[in-house]
Amino acid sequence: MILAGGKGTRMSEETYLKPKPMVEIGGMPILWHIMKSFNHYGINDFVICCGYKGNIIKNYFKNMEEDWNVTCVDTGLDSMTGGRLKRIKKLVEKETFCFTYGDTLNDVKIDSLIKFHKEKSKMATVTACQPTEKYGILDIKNNTVVSFKEKPPMENIWVNGGYFVLEPDVFDYIKDDSTTWEKEPMNELVKNKQLSAYEHRGFYQHMDTISEKKHLNKLWESDRAEWKVWK
Repeated sequence: MILAGGKGTRMSEETYLKPKPMVEIGGMPILWHIMKSFNHYGINDFVICCGYKGNIIKNYFKNMEEDWNVTCVDTGLDSMTGGRLKRIKKLVEKETFCFTYGDTLNDVKIDSLIKFHKEKSKMATVTACQPTEKYGILDIKNNTVVSFKEKPPMENIWVNGGYFVLEPDVFDYIKDDSTTWEKEPMNELVKNKQLSAYEHRGFYQHMDTISEKKHLNKLWESDRAEWKVWK
């Protein structure tokens, strides 16, 4: 299940024409890149939670060449992340399912993530990633730089990396369209000790701004796209 309904206001130069998940990296929508990653691990059934300019996403998958089973669901123009998730409850039934955002790239091994989730036997697993420092780090001794690290990972700090594995019981934690998944539901899961963290030290990058889009395109064009796990 992929969230793809937000307005992407911080990328208005692009999103006034299209939803953010359709913004292109290397000539293909970032949504396609995300789905290719899941496909690499044998996941071919996708539910896309549409909202803002959702018809563009629906039309794209009507004409796609990939052998995927894609269901696009209108989850409302102003629904929050939890609300969009709640709206596809009937499509999930009683199965464990993956859940991610339509603007996040990651090279997490999804098969290992799912295996970890099943081993922990909790309602939810979040991929925990380490953000990079905003600036390069100098190690100085006696006024001499002895090492330099260009924007290294922030040690001992973990953030929501955007890739989840969930059990259907999590729907009980979501009230309605106004519910933000990252607030009440996740906090309640933490309170009830039902949220596991899969620590991922590899690549991850959100695309929230034009500069981040440019960065991802540079990685793709220079053959340094670490999220490209497929061949």
